[in-house]
Amino acid sequence: MRYPSPLLYQTASARAHRLISALVCMTNCPTVIVTVGLPARGKTYISKKLTRYLNWIGVPTKEFNVGQYRRECLKIYKSFEFFRPDNEEGLKIRRQCATAALNDVRQYLSVEGGQVAVFDATNTTRERRGTIVKFAEQNGYKVFFVESVCEDPDVIAQNIVQVKLGSPDYIHCDTEEAIEDFMKRIKCYESSYQPLDEVLDRDLSYIKIMDVGRRYLVNRVMDHIQSRIVYYLMNIHITPRSIYLCRHGESDLNIKGRIGGDSGLSTRGQEFAKSLRKFIQDQDIKDLKVWTSQMKRTIQTAECLGVPYEQWKSLNEIDAGVCEEMMYEEIQEHYPLEFAMRDQDKYRYRYPKGESYEDLVQRLEPVIMELERQKNILVVCHQAVMRCLLAYFLDKTADELPYLKCPLHTVLKLTPMAYGCKVESVYLGIDSVNTHRDRPENVTVQRSTEDALETVPAHF
Repeated sequence: MRYPSPLLYQTASARAHRLISALVCMTNCPTVIVTVGLPARGKTYISKKLTRYLNWIGVPTKEFNVGQYRRECLKIYKSFEFFRPDNEEGLKIRRQCATAALNDVRQYLSVEGGQVAVFDATNTTRERRGTIVKFAEQNGYKVFFVESVCEDPDVIAQNIVQVKLGSPDYIHCDTEEAIEDFMKRIKCYESSYQPLDEVLDRDLSYIKIMDVGRRYLVNRVMDHIQSRIVYYLMNIHITPRSIYLCRHGESDLNIKGRIGGDSGLSTRGQEFAKSLRKFIQDQDIKDLKVWTSQMKRTIQTAECLGVPYEQWKSLNEIDAGVCEEMMYEEIQEHYPLEFAMRDQDKYRYRYPKGESYEDLVQRLEPVIMELERQKNILVVCHQAVMRCLLAYFLDKTADELPYLKCPLHTVLKLTPMAYGCKVESVYLGIDSVNTHRDRPENVTVQRSTEDALETVPAHF
């Protein structure tokens, strides 16, 4: 059989789209996200989540935690006395640290090509926020404030125990001593705290999050990035839960070494589905929801669970276009240039008439939003899809994402933590083919006048 050249599908419009995307990125004003709030209100939690989310969707973002600058400047933390409003030396050091962080923000946004900087500090006074606004105006940045307000003593106490006691500030303190000191530190800020005000701050862009998401106040959302930030922050929660990710059972096309397609489960794939049912039952998960793609192999896997499940088209495997149901050897033989181009940039490479990992991330954004909203979930999906979801929760880069190992017949249990995610890998004991291909070591694409390939790498 003669395969049509995929180069016919690399149209001028695709190249134009890439050029337009680059121009849009260059002309957009960088954004500084500024946290506001008393200590132990979840500002750093929000900062880290936002940074991870924005990087995952392709917006270069970096967090600047002023507390870290203070720890680097002041190697040994003694007590809350450092934060007293009448401690002139402490105020001087804190201002210096804030200035150093802003200088690094400028370096990142104006020199290194970043698009969003998250300035993580208390920023509890109108004067400090005014300084940041002035800094942004001088450098051509937009500013978006994120204020976290919480009066629930249980939530505050939980945050202190879960997060603050693990801080380097209290590494040599016992629990009671650390809690007492931190509560006094909060008191040092309360007397000068000026919350964002609907009248006085009406010209600022901000979201005010009250009592960990029970209520929100949003003011003057100015652009697409700010809109996405607001939508994301209104969907996250801190309720303890677990997210289970696994691929479908081994399929008939897996055995044949063919990619994509819509085949059913092999005999071993069916055995895995039965083992998955026992595993989920043993976990005794309260109110578990099950999601699948719309492809046979995930549906057949979920049907063995004996529980209701929801199908998501967004969870379908990456579309390999003209390469669907081909073996890698066939792709290497018939489309050698494409084969090599994919190895050069696996994340951004788009199959002719198909998708790239970058496309897949955009397709999966609604899934991530819903995963953030829900409690306990089992997602039965596919290798490329699972890599994208895993990269979000583990904060992996676009370069790392396409090479994450997601073997068949293995369940990953993800437990979101304060500043990250705990991962447990559970192999269910059913043999399967290995569909993982490692990153190639050396990739070169050599073109002749006919765009023929002289040498090709060993991986696709």
